[in-house]
This record gives sequence, structure tokens and C-alpha cells, in this order.
Amino acid sequence: MTSAPVHVTVWTDGGADKPTAVFVHNVITWGDDTAYGFAAQRPLAAHARLLLMDRRGYGRSPDTERSDYAVDAEDIITLLGDGAHLVGHGYGGVGALLAASQRPDLVRSLALVQPGALRVAGHHPVVAEALARARQGTADLPEDLSPQDFLRASTEGLGLPMPEPTTARLRAARTSMRERPCWDADIPLRPIADAPWPTLLVSGDWVGAPELYRRYAGEPLIACAEVIAETVGARHLRVPGFYPHTQQPELVNQALLRLWDGAPTDT
Repeated sequence: MTSAPVHVTVWTDGGADKPTAVFVHNVITWGDDTAYGFAAQRPLAAHARLLLMDRRGYGRSPDTERSDYAVDAEDIITLLGDGAHLVGHGYGGVGALLAASQRPDLVRSLALVQPGALRVAGHHPVVAEALARARQGTADLPEDLSPQDFLRASTEGLGLPMPEPTTARLRAARTSMRERPCWDADIPLRPIADAPWPTLLVSGDWVGAPELYRRYAGEPLIACAEVIAETVGARHLRVPGFYPHTQQPELVNQALLRLWDGAPTDT
């Protein structure tokens, strides 16, 4: 198990009988970040006790030499307690997938927002091309790349506006630079397909996204979600835009509520 606890933002509107939902964020962000995190899911606290995890090296969690989806999975399993709904985005979706495959008995439902688990869909030609590009891009990263340059390349380099390089954002970028690549995670999907609880995949339609961002990120992520959904028998929700839970929070929140309402109360 990991040696130090992660920070968790807890949102609840009261009620000891409410279910728990654990949220796991993507890169260059943290749990309750208003730009890329789960701030727009705050209204769901009326229906569940929300635990927004800051992955190691992000937000208010302790520093780490290298962030790792396998370590994330250990932290997630701890937060699941006796059982909880689980929501993961991007890199956090990979940790959520791994945690759910290792301890399906602790999961009440699983929601994955554009998970970066490309390897599990590596037979898809669009995903295979993205995997090759990602592996080469990681190998080509200059050793002296600064967190600010990494942040700029991750946003402006894809046609997106660069967020303000605050201390917290640059720390998140620094951690993202050192992460074990999530796209190469080897995750068994059979335990999730066999689980009694429901799974939801959420993708944007990427209409209107910058061309490079759509081609290099959007198309592979959509294909990956389609493969995972088909493999495990999950619903795949497509919403307008390219950052579903921040750009379309009402649609995503409604989908999460339906997922939670349809989950068994005891697995």
C-alpha cells in the first residue's frame, strides 16, 4: 500500500444514508479545479457524498517522485471503503479502471470520462496510430523541458488557450511530465464485464475542437471509449464539445445520477 494519504475534498449536503462517490481527475489539474477538475459536479452532493481525490503530486496531496496509475489504484481502493460509486477522467480513468478490475466487490458503479487506457483498445487502427505517436512523443521530450513549456505544449500546442500558470497549475504540469504513461496500462476488462454493477463511458463529440486536438486526442479517445463500452457491455454517452464534465455538466451530472440510481445497493 502507499505510504502517505492523499488529499480528498469532501462535498456533502448531509444525510448519513447517502451513497459515496469517488472522483479521480486527469493530468494538469486536481479534484476541485474549476478549469479541468470536477467543480461542476458540486450539485451532485445533494444526492451523494462526493470524495474528490487529489492524485499524488497534484492539488493538496503530497509530492511524489513519479505519479503512477497503479499507485492511484491503491489510493482509490482505500477511498472506496466498504463500497462506492467511482468516476474517473483521463489519466484518472485509467486508475479507476485498474482499481475496479482489482476490487470489483468495492465498486457500486463505474463512470469513465474519456479514459486514457489506449492499450486496451490497441487493435483499433485509430488507437494504434495514437499509441505509436504517444510513445514516440514521450521518447522525444527534451530533458530540460520546463513545466511552463509543458503546459504550453499541452494546450497552445493543440490550439487551446493556455491556462494561467499559477503555482498549483505548474506543480500539476511538473507531475504530469513525470507520470508513467497511462496509455500503455495493461488492464484486464473481464472483471468489469462480469461485475453486477453498471458502467458508463462518456465522450465528447469533439465538434468545434481545434483540428490538432481533435485528431491527436479526440478521435483516439472516442474510439477507445467505444471499444471499452462494447467489451464490458456499458452505455456510451456522447455529448457536445471535448471536455464533457466541464462543458456539459448538466448532461454529465444527469447521466451520473441515472447510473447511480440504477446500481445495485449491495454488490
